[in-house]
Amino acid sequence: MGPGLYFEIGRKARELLYRDYQTDHKVTITTCTSNGVEITASGTRKNDLIFGEIQSHIKNKNVTFDVKTNSDSNVTSTITIDELASPGLKTIFSFVVPDQRSGKVEIQYLHDYTGINASIGLTANPVVNLSGVVGSKTLSVGADVAFDTATGKFIKYNAGLSITNADLIAALILNNRGDSLSASYYHLVKSLSRTAVGAELTHCFSSNENTLTFGTQHALDLLTTVKARINSSDRFAYGSC
Repeated sequence: MGPGLYFEIGRKARELLYRDYQTDHKVTITTCTSNGVEITASGTRKNDLIFGEIQSHIKNKNVTFDVKTNSDSNVTSTITIDELASPGLKTIFSFVVPDQRSGKVEIQYLHDYTGINASIGLTANPVVNLSGVVGSKTLSVGADVAFDTATGKFIKYNAGLSITNADLIAALILNNRGDSLSASYYHLVKSLSRTAVGAELTHCFSSNENTLTFGTQHALDLLTTVKARINSSDRFAYGSC
């Protein structure tokens, strides 16, 4: 197994510390038809407003179709083709209706010692994204850049390092065009209950500020996981997924 793609560097810690912390009331229902079509409907209440979303997932051999529509009348369509022309190669087409500038083509390639991701917007002056990772499942380094052809400037350049063993993942990531440096770790304490702890320390060079965040999670059953976090500003949050 190779090093994966760039977004996977530090992903476990990010998901533990920042994902599924709902401050609004949300209800989600998922069903699967006999022919394999998966449909998910969700509703979120924010103050006195209710936002709805319906998503369908269809897979036929190596082609996957995802269609998502929400109460704002936006329809997001994604077509994913696995193993296109070569093992480890994946092609993704996505667009949002009615946004005519949302079209994008993305290519992912996974190898034993590298992972490459490239995407380009389907516009006259697109943004081009390119990221790459080299190494192994245990140790990997990578970079992530984005170039705006309209302005002729790089709008993103990040870099990361990841060290992984059986139950511990550590990462060091340089973000925001070199303005912030984050060190994180994720420790799986008990695999059966998915009990885990994690932390992230971020230093912002422009403001000379440090932010430290701790978090933990525990599975109550196969379908419910509870989590909590607190940071150096004494901000506490909890959630479930």
